[in-house]
Amino acid sequence: MAMEPTVKVALGTAAFGILWVLAVFPAVPFLPIGRTAGSLLGAMLMVLFGVMSADEAYAAVDLPILGLLFGTMVVSVYLERADMFKHLGRLLSWRSQGGKDLLVRTCVVAALASALFTNDTCCVVLTEFILKIARQNNLPPKPFLLALASSANIGSAATPIGNPQNLVIAVQSGISFGQFVFGILPATLVGAVVNAAILLCLYWRQLSDEKCVEVVAPVPTEVVEEEDVTSHRFSPATMSHLRSQQPGSSKLDTLDHSSSEAYEPVKPVSNGDTKTDATFGIHQRRGDGRVNGAKDGYSFHSVEEKEEPMEQWKSTLWKTCVYVITMSMLLALLLGLNMSWSAITAALALIVLDFKDARPCLEKVSYPLLLFFCGMFITVDGFNKTGIPSAFWEFVEPYARIDTPSGIVILSLVILLLSNVASNVPTVLLLGARVAASAAAISAAAETNAWLILAWVSTVAGNLSLLSSAANLIVCEQARRSQQFGYTLSFFGHLQFGFPATLVVTGIGLLLIRSN
Repeated sequence: MAMEPTVKVALGTAAFGILWVLAVFPAVPFLPIGRTAGSLLGAMLMVLFGVMSADEAYAAVDLPILGLLFGTMVVSVYLERADMFKHLGRLLSWRSQGGKDLLVRTCVVAALASALFTNDTCCVVLTEFILKIARQNNLPPKPFLLALASSANIGSAATPIGNPQNLVIAVQSGISFGQFVFGILPATLVGAVVNAAILLCLYWRQLSDEKCVEVVAPVPTEVVEEEDVTSHRFSPATMSHLRSQQPGSSKLDTLDHSSSEAYEPVKPVSNGDTKTDATFGIHQRRGDGRVNGAKDGYSFHSVEEKEEPMEQWKSTLWKTCVYVITMSMLLALLLGLNMSWSAITAALALIVLDFKDARPCLEKVSYPLLLFFCGMFITVDGFNKTGIPSAFWEFVEPYARIDTPSGIVILSLVILLLSNVASNVPTVLLLGARVAASAAAISAAAETNAWLILAWVSTVAGNLSLLSSAANLIVCEQARRSQQFGYTLSFFGHLQFGFPATLVVTGIGLLLIRSN
């Protein structure tokens, strides 16, 4: 692709530069408007500067990706309401055998949860719980926070729904869900194991079963809203962190059983010795749970007690249906059905099943993330039209062909660098089609491998530094602002682990990626 006139190149680069600066530094002092507004501003400037027409801007928005992202967000919200993440949390602490065992469990649970429910959601939900377990067991929080963030990133590489860049790759490449999973799963499994081993080696002494680490008294911090906690990066859905009221529940569920005054008298059993309380006709429950004034032959039962089993049964049935619908969605994806419509269908099925106003759940969807993607699609497409990305790839392509080991290494280093400089999703949008076209000239299998390599490297690149991925920043901010178990994970504290671990895990994973 030939370069555009100098003026158009300069204006397009300036518009893309605004997106890049605000994507990496959303609170930059000279323009603290955040990522979403920054991407929309970049998109608007692309049209105003004449880099692309309004029709081209509309055409650049990839609706299948937005539909898939929206559907998975809604499903995540309902899974959180169905206590899926509470069960994962209990799995962490169940019969734990000490610090090392707990660290390995954290890696396993984070990797599994992120593959199915996205890495950001996993980190939002589990950070506070992991901090609590570490503090209660007199263990240092740092290894567990690193394990959560890094394993969530690695695990999310295994599926197209694990993170946003995988969504983009799955839709643009046309690779089926099953082919994607089986092609990258070996790298993910081995990478997760190697990542856990590196953590154990680095923090073996601190994770000694002798609980000798001094517990730092929790410092009270300001209680913040979920949106503030995740403002540095986008999470796929805003989790509630509170037990959601299940369908069919009523105000009776929230009453204190020891002080309730709603009772239903049961007809007396005729035995000749019955006595009644002539004053009130019904009897108050005592603090020990028994009924004051209940005599032989009279039995008084709380209306709550009578309805509670029914409510529990309804709640259990509803949760089971949520899990069944989610598994059906995953099965549909594995069978190769349209990913966007499968996710949207599952989301709407859950909304109908809930049988109540869906607004509270839909409000937890991260609409700023959807808008960010819209603006980013337009801005990146406009930058592509300047000819700069094509010129860069024409320079790199001869050295980055995936039919040679040296080419794979160079391509991986380029992806790793760009993912940390320009963020992983823009990197995928800029390089994806070019890398795939270059590999397609070799063979169809090479093209699939190129997409999988792009997915693997751009995802694991998120572990390099604290600023490299959304999951890292979510864990950092959640831990820092935790009201009871606050802990600050520093940039250099993360880099000491992240830099070597990223290079090792990326390299090992590249040896295992194969298309079927």
